[in-house]
Amino acid sequence: MVVIKEVSAKEILDSREEKTILVSIKTNSGKTFSASSPCGKSTGKYEVKPYKKSLEEDISTIKQFKKYFTEEIFEKFEDLKMAEDILKGHIGANTLFAFESAILKAVAHEKKKEIWEIINPDAKKTKKFPRLVGNCIGGGKHSEIKGRKPDFQEFLLIPDSKSIEKSEEINRKTKEKAEILVKKKDKNFNGQRNDEDAWMTSLNEKEVLDILTELNIPFGVDVASSGFYARNKYHYENPMLTRENGEQLDYIGNLIKNYHLLYIEDPFQEEDYESFAKLLKKFPNSLIVGDDLTVTDSKRLQKAIDKKSINAIIVKPNQCGSLIEVKKVCELATANNIKLVFSHRSGETEETILADLAFGFQADFFKCGITGKEREAKLKRLIEIEKSFK
Repeated sequence: MVVIKEVSAKEILDSREEKTILVSIKTNSGKTFSASSPCGKSTGKYEVKPYKKSLEEDISTIKQFKKYFTEEIFEKFEDLKMAEDILKGHIGANTLFAFESAILKAVAHEKKKEIWEIINPDAKKTKKFPRLVGNCIGGGKHSEIKGRKPDFQEFLLIPDSKSIEKSEEINRKTKEKAEILVKKKDKNFNGQRNDEDAWMTSLNEKEVLDILTELNIPFGVDVASSGFYARNKYHYENPMLTRENGEQLDYIGNLIKNYHLLYIEDPFQEEDYESFAKLLKKFPNSLIVGDDLTVTDSKRLQKAIDKKSINAIIVKPNQCGSLIEVKKVCELATANNIKLVFSHRSGETEETILADLAFGFQADFFKCGITGKEREAKLKRLIEIEKSFK
C-alpha cells in the first residue's frame, strides 16, 4: 500500500523553454516519486485550465494539502478518485495530472509492477500496441516563422507497421527524406524546426501534401481550424482567402479525395459538430478526429457520439487533468467504436507516462512527434514496453 507523507511541487521548463509543473510525493516507503505535465499552445476553449489561477499558486496550494493525504491508502488505479475528491476545484489540470501520475508511479513501484499494469492488468493479454503518428512538417500556431507558413498545424506520418520500433525508424528516415524535398521546393527553407521539432516551411498545405505523396507512407493532417476561424469564416493566410462553412467542408473533402488522407484532425472549429458529421458520412474510411471538439471530456465526447461527428478522438490527459476522466473517455470511445489517439502537447517534458497510459488504455494510435529528446523519451518507453513481451 502507498501512503503519501509529503507533497512538493516546483517549476521546470518544457521543450519550448516555458514554465510547467513537476509534482513530487514522498511515501511511507521513504521513496520519492515525481511526474511533470506538458503544456499545450494550441488549446481548445473547453479544456480545463492548466492552473487554478497561476502556476505559482498551484505550487503553493498543493503543498498545503499534504496533511490531507496522510490517512489515504492508494493501492489501485481507482484510488486516484480519493485524490480528486480532496483536490477538486483547488488546482488546475496540469497540477492534478502530474500529481496523479506520481501516485501511479508509487503504486507500481510498491506492487513491483509496470505503470501500465496498474492502469489495466488486462493489457498483458491483448498486447495491442498503438500505431505511431508523427509530426513531420508544421504550420499554424506551433510554427513561429517570419512570413508565409502552412495554415494547417501538422502534417503527420502514420507508418503501417505492427512494430513500434520499426515504425519509429520509418518515421525518422521519412522525415529526413521530407527535409530534402522541402529544401527543393522552398527557397526560404534552412532546416528550421518548430515547437514539436517538425520542419518549418513557407509552403502552403497543398504544396506540403504534394511532398508527402512522394514519401510512400500513409499520412494525415491536423488542421487545427479553430486557430484561424473568426466571424463565421475560416481565414487562410497562405494564400489569403476566406472560406465559409460549406466551402471548408468542400475543401477538406477534396483534399481527402485527392491526397487519400488517412487522418484529418479538427477540420472544423470546436463548436461545429454538424460539419464533422457531414465529413464523416462522406468519408467513413478516413479517420475524422476530434481534439478541440472533444478536449478529453466525456460529456463532449457523448455529444460527438450522438451527432455521429467523429470516429477517432485525441486523448491528452492534461486537457482534463483527471486520469479517472481519461479512463471514462477511453471506455466510452471504445464502446462506440471510436479510435483512441493518445497525444503529446507542443510544450513537452521528458515525462514518459503517456506511453504507459496509451498501452494501458489500449490506444489505437500514439501521436508523439518523431524527433526531439522529449518526444523520443516517450517513444523509447513504448518500445521498452513492446520489447518486454518478446
